[in-house]
Amino acid sequence: MLVNKPPMGWNSWNTFGPDINEKLIMETADAMAEKGYLEAGYKYLVIDDGWQLPERINGVLTADPEKFPGGMKYLADYVHSKGLKFGIYSAAGVLTCLGFPGSFGYEYQDAEMFASWGVDYLKYDICHYPGSVNARNAYLTMSMALRSTGRDIVYSGCTAGGRDPKLWMRSAGASLYRSRGDIHDSFDSVKDIAISQLKELYASAPGCYNDLDMLIVGMYGKGNTSHTGGCTFDEYMTHFALWCVFGAPLMIGGDLRNMEERCRELLLNKELIRINQDEECRAPYYDSNQRYARDTRIGVLKLLSDNEFILAYFNLHDEDELLVPLYFADYGIPTSSHRGLDLTDIITGEHIGIKHDFYCPVLKPHTCKIVKARFTKEW
Repeated sequence: MLVNKPPMGWNSWNTFGPDINEKLIMETADAMAEKGYLEAGYKYLVIDDGWQLPERINGVLTADPEKFPGGMKYLADYVHSKGLKFGIYSAAGVLTCLGFPGSFGYEYQDAEMFASWGVDYLKYDICHYPGSVNARNAYLTMSMALRSTGRDIVYSGCTAGGRDPKLWMRSAGASLYRSRGDIHDSFDSVKDIAISQLKELYASAPGCYNDLDMLIVGMYGKGNTSHTGGCTFDEYMTHFALWCVFGAPLMIGGDLRNMEERCRELLLNKELIRINQDEECRAPYYDSNQRYARDTRIGVLKLLSDNEFILAYFNLHDEDELLVPLYFADYGIPTSSHRGLDLTDIITGEHIGIKHDFYCPVLKPHTCKIVKARFTKEW
């Protein structure tokens, strides 16, 4: 299935892990439909690992009847009734990461069952994969199995960055692929993932997107992937802005039923989402050769489809307030162009004014500044 923009939605893993059930999923569907998330573009509701019985029943992958008494078709129908798309999890291995039955050897059978349930999105993991078998072929096999059903199903390949997926996931039919291991509810995790992608920003485009893992916005240390006290609101803002500017899928991992209001407003920020969902889906341009460029202070340019572009600044340093450099000549706008840039901060709404040659803000640790720019001939 061709996906023209990075998928947006919600996944159960970050907050709930295996502690999932029918009531939770239905309440989350209600929240997505009623609290502005669906309207903003978050349309995929994905159930992660832990929905299955510990063993197949007569060879059939089966939902746990205590957790999901109505079954998956009933749940998918409910999710669809809210205007949402329904997603589910399986794995290319003999077992999933939590030790439930995987789809190895059952790819076509499982794909047909998912399609009969009304599944619109499959997250496909790789735990417990037999070492004697080719893992790339396993992802291609499930891709072909999904296509054989005749149903449009977004295919999320999750090798957690193993086997260099940027080189082959697109050709294997994936709609998105995980380029790193699991995110945790800490700024160290956000920073490590962001820095790791600076040399791989190119590896994401319409049809197949570089997935940096789910969003941790609003978790505040509560949930399955929280091993510390979580992040501050400013850190969540920097995390969300990074994912938007880098063009990553936006899959919320927090509890939408009880999301703090300012975090809800952040996740619904139209300007940041517009950057992520731009028609051209261009990767940001990053120049690592700038004199003062460092992994912890990042300045990038991102071209948009309406002749606007974005200048994005991130200070990922843990302690120091830093000037984040971005010299216009390094981004195709030399002094000889006789062009200035009319700048507006899209988060605060502040009109910064017309700048020439450079704009290098000073940022506090773990903060960002996202600026909308337009050319002007005023000099």
